[in-house]
Amino acid sequence: MTALDIAHVGLTLGGTTVLDDVSLHVADGEFVSILGPSGCGKSSLFRLLTGALSADTGTIRVNGAALSGTSRAFAFMPQRDALMPWRRIIDNVLLGLEVQGMGRAQARARVLPLFAAFGLEGFEHHYPAQLSGGMRQRAALMRTFVQDRPIQLLDEPFGALDALTRAGMQRWLEHRWREARWTTVLVTHDVREALALSDRIYVLSPRPARVIAEFMTPWPRPRLGGPLPPEASRLEAELLDTLLTQTGDRP
Repeated sequence: MTALDIAHVGLTLGGTTVLDDVSLHVADGEFVSILGPSGCGKSSLFRLLTGALSADTGTIRVNGAALSGTSRAFAFMPQRDALMPWRRIIDNVLLGLEVQGMGRAQARARVLPLFAAFGLEGFEHHYPAQLSGGMRQRAALMRTFVQDRPIQLLDEPFGALDALTRAGMQRWLEHRWREARWTTVLVTHDVREALALSDRIYVLSPRPARVIAEFMTPWPRPRLGGPLPPEASRLEAELLDTLLTQTGDRP
């Protein structure tokens, strides 16, 4: 079943065309990455899905129904963890549930059993400043996933982390995704991250963004913590070549 269908979407902002005839789809339970150069319009596409922007052309359908301004189909995690420094971790995690109208006691009852699975047991009453960068990202991901929306949107969630922490978070997310099978769309500019986490990868051109390629990643999981198969290395080279050709950086 198709969870998300984006067809021929165009977007212009301030006289600049940002998205040009973008079409892509995501199946239920699938992990799809959108890969492209910085500034190409990847994040603008997420802003369309969350209702922050409206498309000029094309259609967006969720589970077969047209996307509306009141849709609650998406849980969104921005590039930074966006945790409120004055709220304890548990209160940050349940914020999305409170915004949906759930009472605090009910929200706490839902999120407390999940702290162990997200590697945060014992840190419920800490403040964000007391946690490492990786732990804050896990708290932000937990805040996203506990909203129980059909589709998770992750906008470069590990881009601000150091390389070692980022690798650990990627491995952690892969493990959690294999358990839960969330329908997930990841925006990234990291080719290896996309290869490690995705079922499929869409490649966007520089702005105005167009879909210029689609790649399958059929090798089995888990993929992190060990060598990827030879076809992964070949696909990595092809992805890099596609991106560099589009940006003009290919030697």
